Amino acid sequence: MLIDRYLRDAIEVDVDAVADGQTVFVAGVMQHIEEAGVHSGDSACSLPPYSLDAAIVAELEAQTAKLAMALNVRGLMNVQFAVKDGVIYLLEVNPRASRTVPFVAKATGVPVAKLAARVMAGETVESLRPPWRALRHIAVKEAVFPFARFPGVDPVLGPEMKSTGEVMGIDVRFEEAFYKSQLGAGAHLPTAGSVFISVRTATRPA
Repeated sequence: MLIDRYLRDAIEVDVDAVADGQTVFVAGVMQHIEEAGVHSGDSACSLPPYSLDAAIVAELEAQTAKLAMALNVRGLMNVQFAVKDGVIYLLEVNPRASRTVPFVAKATGVPVAKLAARVMAGETVESLRPPWRALRHIAVKEAVFPFARFPGVDPVLGPEMKSTGEVMGIDVRFEEAFYKSQLGAGAHLPTAGSVFISVRTATRPA
């Protein structure tokens, strides 16, 4: 495989779905907070997406459904996309459960793993009627890293997973949900001194 350039400053998205060969239930669309290229297990994510417009989210769901049907998936499936300048790129498809399933289930109140198990046992998505409803809150998953306990560990994130756990913050606004996730992960902003904040190029003021 020849890769002549990297996809820089792209937004990564995880989608979890349950399929039975006829119907596809999209359980959750999660927007990563770190840019594409950071291992999905190390990246914080928001459900529902906090900055993607509705048309992009709808297209991500449609592409997920097409992939599930084409691959004849029976049960859970996870798809990882990247979005850059309104263009959707497919990164990988995993016809299996993902580590994001517990987060999606807790954030939405839908027993995703139970539904998938019943589908794999022969029931249909339509007969199970997944209890999906519009969320009134934002849920943010944050990874927990061993940096505080093991001095000297390289804290730079990349394609190799380094996290040892995860936490979740919930609120009606993304900012508060993200803040709660940071508190849960043990990150505290100092009350004095200097703070280094990394900002994506696209979000910097002109």
